[in-house]
Amino acid sequence: MSALKYWVWLSECRGVSNQTRLALLRHFGSPEDVFYADAGEILLTEGITREQVKALEDHNLDKADKILADCQRLSLRILTIQDAEYPGRLQNIYDPPCLLYVKGRLPAIDEEAAVAVVGTRDCTPYGVACAEKLGYGLANGGAVVVSGLAKGIDAAASRGALRAGGVTVGVVGNGLDVHYPYESRYLYEDIAAAGVLLSEYPPGTEPAKNHFPARNRILSGLSLAALVVEAPERSGALITAETALEQGRDVFAVPGPIDAPNSVGCNRLIRDGAGLVSDAWDILREYAGRFPEKLKQDGAKEQPAALGYQARQKAEPKPVPPSLDVHKSSLTDDQLNLLRALDAEEPALVDDLIEQTGIPTRRVLSALTLLEIEQLVTQHSGKRYTRAVTLCE
Repeated sequence: MSALKYWVWLSECRGVSNQTRLALLRHFGSPEDVFYADAGEILLTEGITREQVKALEDHNLDKADKILADCQRLSLRILTIQDAEYPGRLQNIYDPPCLLYVKGRLPAIDEEAAVAVVGTRDCTPYGVACAEKLGYGLANGGAVVVSGLAKGIDAAASRGALRAGGVTVGVVGNGLDVHYPYESRYLYEDIAAAGVLLSEYPPGTEPAKNHFPARNRILSGLSLAALVVEAPERSGALITAETALEQGRDVFAVPGPIDAPNSVGCNRLIRDGAGLVSDAWDILREYAGRFPEKLKQDGAKEQPAALGYQARQKAEPKPVPPSLDVHKSSLTDDQLNLLRALDAEEPALVDDLIEQTGIPTRRVLSALTLLEIEQLVTQHSGKRYTRAVTLCE
């Protein structure tokens, strides 16, 4: 634990880039040696600036001690780039994180067919269905699903993988105790229980715009391939695909309608050489020879009984409005005529009711007010009304 505080200190030095941290580690061997080095020694580090040397002269360890205490309180581990457990696949990218905060059980990623699944937050039901189906198929076929846990495609892919009972890895651009988006808080918990959550940001770190491109290099760096499920012309998912290509990873994409805005990015990736994916085996067949004991075609082609989005989309039976016997009611002629003119589902404007019934404006407004008090009509935004009862003539 005493050595870890120097790792945290180095990772939190403001103004010192990750590339500079890596250069310092190559030059000195450990963060502790960097901490105790004088300015003249530090200046010998390749690529370092005097401003960065100045930042490294701040030897206050209070922040590091607090972060370590937070990690202990939250049951988080710190994995450094020099630890044996640190994935070699990630270590070999251009800009690997010096340390990772870990919650859950990190699988031996280098021995797994890990696939990053990414896509737009503003997805369509088609995109959600594909993401859940492919996340399920990848996990059921023996792969590890890596996701950024963002709202939309990322979250749907993780849900699919969890439904298959597979191992999932979530990489986030905030502290592991900060749930972003908030509606994904239960997904965070499920992934920590079934797999692992990773972040290069300490506890308490709120999400920031520049965190997500940095996170993307970890997503693809942990994986053999990146799968883009749904992405418009300008999308963070396309940045992940580009990063994956730079890292020498394979890129796959799900095709969509040629006139669908959310499929423009995917269709272009396929046009430019990305693998076309219609089921999980389209990806896993590429790695079956490397992982013959782990990847299973039958499992990859199996589909969940009902996709999550389909279950959510099923319409709940609408309650039948209470009946109103016209002949036994004490309603006025104006009120009855308005009820007959109103629909139970499609709201009508007051002006339309006036034109349809021929009743003067003042009397229409008065009758509607009384009907609303009696809960026989429902008022909607824009002074529109629907009938709340079934008329029995």
